[in-house]
Amino acid sequence: MERRSLKTEEISAREDSRPSSQTARATLALRELLVQGQFKPGERIREVPLAARLDVSRIPLHLALERLAHEGFLEVHPRRGFIVQQFSPDDIYDAIELRGVLEGAAARLATERLRDVKELAGLQQIANDIVLLVHRSRLSNDGFQRYIDLNAKFHAGLIELSRSRMLQRAIERACTLPFASPSAFLKRQTMSPDLREIFLISADQHCRILEAIAGRQGMRAELMTREHSLIARRNLEDALKNRDIPEDIAGAKLTLV
Repeated sequence: MERRSLKTEEISAREDSRPSSQTARATLALRELLVQGQFKPGERIREVPLAARLDVSRIPLHLALERLAHEGFLEVHPRRGFIVQQFSPDDIYDAIELRGVLEGAAARLATERLRDVKELAGLQQIANDIVLLVHRSRLSNDGFQRYIDLNAKFHAGLIELSRSRMLQRAIERACTLPFASPSAFLKRQTMSPDLREIFLISADQHCRILEAIAGRQGMRAELMTREHSLIARRNLEDALKNRDIPEDIAGAKLTLV
């Protein structure tokens, strides 16, 4: 029975690419807890009680922890496991700026190295799916997770079009701070009418970036992509602005020195 249960968890973990997967839910929920200050900087994450708290199994939770470590919220310690990190806003603003510069360069290279506009078909489909999704009156939890998934695929596909392994590595490194990643959104952003504008602007920018690449307008593609990266800055500003919410006061310690 034990082996069968573990096998079931492993099968579930393989299906994590689905927007409604346990890993996607755990990542979103845990990111929110970290920002709210439910864990202190330097604190070790204990996986067994956390899995029960989030109502997910161990394997999807571990994958979620790895994703958040990649985003920079957590540090992987050889003996202690996952440890909560601490950063200043300036650290994160600099990382967002750097990611924008690098992704802008990737967009320009994609324009220069594009062999056929048909290569953009996959990204254009993703961009269209995002537009349809964000123009709904309100994003559900599943819809929000789908947006995050599609957005991540768009950015990964854009970098892949640059055909530059060096840029890809540099961008991955720049994303290892909280909110520097293009996918580091918070759950409250589905509930705020003001912040819905973020999704609408972002969706339109995806389309304009692809339009510039298809038109072989390298400089325009680069500038549009750099502008697009500022969505992450606004995302961070919203999180810091909401630190006056009681549960967010401790969370400010995660991103404030």
